[in-house]
Amino acid sequence: MASRFSVEPAKLLQTLKDTVFKNASDSELMALTIVANEYGLNPLTKEIYAFPAKGGGIVPVVSVDGWIRIINEHPQMDGMEFEWENADNGDPVSCTAIIWRKDRTRPTKVTEYFSECSRATDPWKMKHRMLRHKALIQGGRVAFGFGGIYDEDEAEVIKEAKAFEVKKPIFTTPAPKPALPQHQPEDTIPMAAQPVETTVEPPTRSRGRAAKPVDRPPTLLEKLRMKMALAKISEQDLLAYIAEVEGVTFASLDVVSAPILSGIDANWDGCVEAIYEMNDQVLKKNGGK
Repeated sequence: MASRFSVEPAKLLQTLKDTVFKNASDSELMALTIVANEYGLNPLTKEIYAFPAKGGGIVPVVSVDGWIRIINEHPQMDGMEFEWENADNGDPVSCTAIIWRKDRTRPTKVTEYFSECSRATDPWKMKHRMLRHKALIQGGRVAFGFGGIYDEDEAEVIKEAKAFEVKKPIFTTPAPKPALPQHQPEDTIPMAAQPVETTVEPPTRSRGRAAKPVDRPPTLLEKLRMKMALAKISEQDLLAYIAEVEGVTFASLDVVSAPILSGIDANWDGCVEAIYEMNDQVLKKNGGK
């Protein structure tokens, strides 16, 4: 990120800690930085910032300007329109975002309803503008598959824990339930999950200019561990949840089957709330310990 903004890494780190990522732990700050880099967002202009979540941890929140940037800068973006339905008194009923992709023959259409989106806050006094923002954000999610980031209203809902019901996720692909062998050779025993480390090779010089490091997209397991760091969910918490939902006990996340990991990633918000609920029940059972 420092290379992208042409600043010293140490100064950028301290600035982020003092401003938009204030009170974030080192692991949370790393996860937020990875998310910002993945989507090309600028935290210094509040395109992305940290928002406190229920039960501790933080949520990566993307402002409307940030959503507009990542949607318009997507290489397959090919135009967008909005359709409105208004009541007789002029108030908005619904707004539909229509997004075209260069690699699709038909546009993506997503409709958001005022009755489901409006909140009792000052910004929502601008009814049409705010509903258009919601339609744009949800349309961008569906059209381009943006995940792991939220807008301001969604962050408030997560903090209040009112909109997300505690539900077990429904996996569309049946997850295999292999029995772990009693004895395994030493070289095949899965290693305990280790924190994800990101290593950037020192830049090499060519004709007086520093070469940019080659990035690679994070794996599904790495993405989940980033989300776990943000939500302050331990590996043991997630493994206990998988055992509750799937009825299968795994030694570590490294040996969890891909369909189960995909289902958790696709239903992350519901999983987080379910894990918080499970932990609350354990605390009550153990007298708060």
